[in-house]
Amino acid sequence: MTHRIVLNEISYHGAGAITEIAGEIQRRGFRKAFLCTDSDLLRFGVTSKVTKILEENDLPYEIYTEIKPNPTMDNVLNGVAAYKASGSDYVIAIGGGSVIDTAKAISIIIRNPEFSDVRSLEGVAETKNAGVPLLAVPTTAGTAAEVTINYVITDEEKNRKMVCVDTHDIPVIAFVDPDMMSSMPKSLTAATGMDALTHAIEGFITKSAWAMTDMFHLKAIEIISSSLRKAVANDPDGREKMALGQYIAGMGFSNVGLGLVHSMAHPLGALYDTPHGVANAIILPLVMEYNAPETGDKYKYIASAMGVKNVESMSQEDYRYAAVKAVRQLAKDVGIPENLAGIVKTEDLDFLAKSAYDDACRPGNPRETSIEEIKALYKKLLS
Repeated sequence: MTHRIVLNEISYHGAGAITEIAGEIQRRGFRKAFLCTDSDLLRFGVTSKVTKILEENDLPYEIYTEIKPNPTMDNVLNGVAAYKASGSDYVIAIGGGSVIDTAKAISIIIRNPEFSDVRSLEGVAETKNAGVPLLAVPTTAGTAAEVTINYVITDEEKNRKMVCVDTHDIPVIAFVDPDMMSSMPKSLTAATGMDALTHAIEGFITKSAWAMTDMFHLKAIEIISSSLRKAVANDPDGREKMALGQYIAGMGFSNVGLGLVHSMAHPLGALYDTPHGVANAIILPLVMEYNAPETGDKYKYIASAMGVKNVESMSQEDYRYAAVKAVRQLAKDVGIPENLAGIVKTEDLDFLAKSAYDDACRPGNPRETSIEEIKALYKKLLS
């Protein structure tokens, strides 16, 4: 079997990574940046850490901030129009997954105008051209959008999230600077961190997993599980390690896919605007239990990576239980709600289950499922 790995052309890691931006722009001869960010990052001075560097080096830019936390097709289409009017020739995305996802979609449509109907990008889009060169500066440690070939856009009319997969959308350069993440509040740090853990665990057990991605995912689980509590406490070392751990998880899952946790989380974001990381964190332990019979000995390695002692002497039942327990404890320690009560309405269960079953992440799940089984899982999470 042939396996494919797609990663950034270049990535910079560690405190001060953004100082490399000007040199990369100048070496590539880019003229003007279309800078995607969100209004909060602009207001609180996070974006200015990068724009100051651009200004000091006489590098022109134009800012676009019309991006929601769960970005919509309108956010993309308005961005395409703004890009065309700006005279820009490359994109800088400064933000979390929502900003980088929007920038990816804009980048792709500019170079592939036949996909100007955003819905046509859903699934594996057969675009012909690489998107406009995209430089990504993540401000959250979780989505790893700066290294993935995936992006998610919300179809508000149909109350659903569209998962788009395209090797042409990957940022050319990623600047993974923990200093850009230092202003994240505790709740956002926890949610994005649990999103990263979900990426690592789902990527490790997905049907397409193989030796190289297993290596990425296990290391990511180890880093995230040992660093997230410290990052939530705003410890600089925890922040820096989370920035690395979530990126490593992205290196893996971008190339092998995810599973049922993400499939069930996506409709919650589309219908209720539930933060993606929170939805994943609530759903993950239950789906791990559900998937356990189809995971062989993989939970042994998950438990070990999460710091569980004496795993080698445990039975299969015990190490599977230990892995799930470790995930639940981490979620609890960082303040994630235990269930979906107050989020999900019972009258929406049929819609949610059907949406999750139809989601592009579901086929990668190690256990075959059905709409009724997914509905039953949602029900278990209501109390």
